[in-house]
Amino acid sequence: MNTANTTQPALPDNDPCSYDRSTEICLHDRIPGVVKELVALWQTKSGQTESCFDHIGPIPIPSHQAIINIIYLIRQLLFPGYFTKTKLHASNLEYYIGKETTELYERLTEQIIMAIRHDCRRTNLPCTKCEESGHHLALTFIKTLPLITETLAADIRATLAGDPATKSSDEVIFSYPGLLAISIFRMAHELFLLKVPIIPRIMTEHAHSLTGIDIHPGATIGPGLFIDHGTGVVIGETAIIGTNVRIYQGVTLGALSLPRDAGVRLQQVKRHPTIEDEVIIYANAIILGGDTVIGKRSIIGGNIWLTESVPPDTRVMLKRPELIFSGKK
Repeated sequence: MNTANTTQPALPDNDPCSYDRSTEICLHDRIPGVVKELVALWQTKSGQTESCFDHIGPIPIPSHQAIINIIYLIRQLLFPGYFTKTKLHASNLEYYIGKETTELYERLTEQIIMAIRHDCRRTNLPCTKCEESGHHLALTFIKTLPLITETLAADIRATLAGDPATKSSDEVIFSYPGLLAISIFRMAHELFLLKVPIIPRIMTEHAHSLTGIDIHPGATIGPGLFIDHGTGVVIGETAIIGTNVRIYQGVTLGALSLPRDAGVRLQQVKRHPTIEDEVIIYANAIILGGDTVIGKRSIIGGNIWLTESVPPDTRVMLKRPELIFSGKK
């Protein structure tokens, strides 16, 4: 074997890439100064950080990764056999569902307890009996799983009816980002209704990061929602969507321009539109405002900007733009 071409030439003593020379310019000694500055921010309780992000103490906060793991555990229960390594059949289905549901109860209880404690600590609430509340809320959520399953079945049927590109429900469940975002929203929404702090938002923002579909867990969405393609869809907290609604990519159901103090002053105000049953909203349409209502069976064309209500059975379209065709110069 010829090794002549693989031999590395020796470096001259004055070579600037010499390993020994790199140790002479190492700046490790500068790091402790930065560390002291960071530590001082917490030890002095600086007003710049204390009111924003201070969680150094004996009370643990919810685990972001644990909540994401809970999402996928719930999906295994909602779609048994799709996302598990265990082969399921009639003889072991009840055992499997029982085992996974028990594990969900334990994991979710732990995170809810930490979320409640975290909330109490930040807002100086009186004792809320977080241990008792955590167990009760976890069980109450688990009781909603059959309803979530039925609603997701309607979402899958709507997808099959609305998209000729799909061949089966398996394809929708395994690969459609719209169904992934909707399924995570539906579990987060139930926790939101139970007033569980922070966990619902972590769930839906995880879906947002995966799919580009941003659905606030507080939105009210009926069964049969089909989000096609999905990237860029935004559905705000107080939006209301009826049954069998179809939404395409880039659609925003948002709020009108808000004042700087809106985060405090408008929390309990309806800021996002209402979309009634069987409405279709095409790509990049923007519908804004809490008083805006899109009536049943209406069709909103692509690139529409709406801040006013639309009666039922109405088609809203832009005029055909004037196209200019020219030859190459």
